[in-house]
Amino acid sequence: MKIALMDSGIGLLPTAAAVRRLRPDADLVLSSDPEGMPWGPRSPQDLTERALAVARAAAEHRPDALIVACNTASVHALPALRAALEPELPVIGTVPAIKPAAAGGGPFVIWATPATTGSPYQRGLIDDFASAAEVTEVACPGLADAVQYADEAAIDRAVAAAAAVTPRDARAVVLGCTHYELVADRIRAAVQQPGLPPVVLYGSADAVAAQTLRRVGGGPVPEVLPGARLTVLLNGRESVLPSPAMAYAEGRLLASLSQVR
Repeated sequence: MKIALMDSGIGLLPTAAAVRRLRPDADLVLSSDPEGMPWGPRSPQDLTERALAVARAAAEHRPDALIVACNTASVHALPALRAALEPELPVIGTVPAIKPAAAGGGPFVIWATPATTGSPYQRGLIDDFASAAEVTEVACPGLADAVQYADEAAIDRAVAAAAAVTPRDARAVVLGCTHYELVADRIRAAVQQPGLPPVVLYGSADAVAAQTLRRVGGGPVPEVLPGARLTVLLNGRESVLPSPAMAYAEGRLLASLSQVR
């Protein structure tokens, strides 16, 4: 089995690590666009063109499925990616975990990039799955970039700024950008209020990884002996994991694979 993942940067690491945990025998192809990130400020047309280039670079390695491990690209480019690559290559998008957060009960917040916060796409998900819930959208300017470069001080500032406008009674936080899952523990610590029950974080990585395996007809086999290979594509060129990836447990897990050069 070979699974490809795409993103503007290292936001694909949480989902790739989730695939790795479920199928240690699966080869992974990680395709990103460091020369063009961040994608959020780009026009939908520009973003779609860049996403198509990243996806086609991954498709050349003949994976069994392609995960769009980016909320922004899933919002703007998923139809174009599917039109270009399916049915030969199944394309799986990433949707913020608003539905399970609403099912959990209680008020919750959605942390997302400024480009996604308040967007018709996100408002549509709230209307569809959380119309009866108390939902607050929180924009997190600079957080994805800080995570991308493992800039500890910038991460602390961005998390603190978002936490400051997060309602104190929020019982859950939806991580509406795949980069944010890399600093989930820091987000939880920032929003947790003394004396209140633990805040629940809802990411997308595990669900997307499981859905991908269902699409390709291969269930989890976590006990299989690992023997997979990792291919890293930076703007279509074979490379190695960017050094900031090693700041995160997910990056270190993937670095244990045999990297193709």
